[in-house]
Amino acid sequence: MRIAVIADIHGNDLALDAVLADIERRGITEIVNLGDHLSGALNASRTADILLSRPDIVCIRGNHDRWLVEKERAAMGSWDRIAHAQLEAHHLNWLEQLPATAVLHNEIFLCHGTPQTDTVYWLDEAFEGGMRLSSIERIESLAEGNDYPVLLCGHTHLARMVRLRDGRLVVNPGSVGSPAYDDDEPLPHKVETGSPHARYAIIEKRGGTWDASFHLVSYDHMAMAQLAERRSQHEWASALSTGWLR
Repeated sequence: MRIAVIADIHGNDLALDAVLADIERRGITEIVNLGDHLSGALNASRTADILLSRPDIVCIRGNHDRWLVEKERAAMGSWDRIAHAQLEAHHLNWLEQLPATAVLHNEIFLCHGTPQTDTVYWLDEAFEGGMRLSSIERIESLAEGNDYPVLLCGHTHLARMVRLRDGRLVVNPGSVGSPAYDDDEPLPHKVETGSPHARYAIIEKRGGTWDASFHLVSYDHMAMAQLAERRSQHEWASALSTGWLR
């Protein structure tokens, strides 16, 4: 059994096109999507249309998906305001109906941040200026009560796999469409992947054991960077062109 795992598209339709094509090329027909689909400086509407045309993809919501339907536009952050202005009612209705978590094949648990919340990092923690791998004790404490063999999360945009001491696997596939960003919560920090690639993961069950592999996909990232620049989203332009915030 092989399943492709995507997350954190953030309105990057060209990156999504490239990832879906790479998944198809590998002959994988089952895809799960861990949220934060549309928010950002890019093409929220077309990204939503792609996902709405693929009901075979199991999607859950992320924190930005939730904010797009819960907040008034004036109260939104810049990423959400730009996306919200592009979206139509049927796009927002789709977001509103997405579940916060899901279970697949009674073996795979899907969440955006942690099983408890969509706004907390799981496998990594922020420190002043950057990110670092979290302790095994913290990672396991956030997994308590979820005895599924595979636990999937997104939110950090960093590809990461951690094997818990009881054998369970926790996987973050990285971000399809946003290779770097900064945030003020829970304290000011940057997340930088160092390259502009679109990222996703494949989980595979062999001989009763689950494992994961990570995949980087090239696409026309400069077209997306130039779009962000035209919209005066300079940090987005830097992230998309280089994977760094400059």
